[in-house]
Amino acid sequence: MLAHRAAVFERLEWTLADWDDARAKLVDVEARMIATLDELGLTALVTSIDGLSPVGAAAILAQTGDLTRFTSARAVVKHAGLAPRERKSGTFTGRARLTGAGRPRLRVAAWRAVWGCLQTNRVYAARYRHLTSRETNRLTPTQAQTAVAGAILRQLYAVVTQRRAWDPVIAAHGITRWRETTGTAAA
Repeated sequence: MLAHRAAVFERLEWTLADWDDARAKLVDVEARMIATLDELGLTALVTSIDGLSPVGAAAILAQTGDLTRFTSARAVVKHAGLAPRERKSGTFTGRARLTGAGRPRLRVAAWRAVWGCLQTNRVYAARYRHLTSRETNRLTPTQAQTAVAGAILRQLYAVVTQRRAWDPVIAAHGITRWRETTGTAAA
């Protein structure tokens, strides 16, 4: 047992060195992502969406490219593969499911953005609570997170292409107040 102790400590040293190297690279990459957003003049715009970090927005924009090339916000959601598709044939109507087409890394970036937004963005948190607790057509948590991911992509498209800060009233479809307890909106 004592003979292996030196080898174990050597492997631990290598693991810690790899961990430190990976963290340093991550910090460098994140700094370059934010610097690119700054160069484009987008940092303040994209972070006006509560809960969306500059790194999260940069990850989404890295996968979409120039958002102005899309004809609509829905096109961005379709590009991510988050748009629902219904299967129909004659009189048969199947369940609506995500297309799954599009960019998987963009879907991952949008999913990661959901986590921060659900914690700090009152509009998206209320939408999530509504979708998962309504009486008819209740969504599973995963389905509701997918809907919020699509909403984030649509709002990011609007913010970047219109060069206007995010407005929670517009994002909530004109509803100005949210009830904290139920998550439903009141006029």
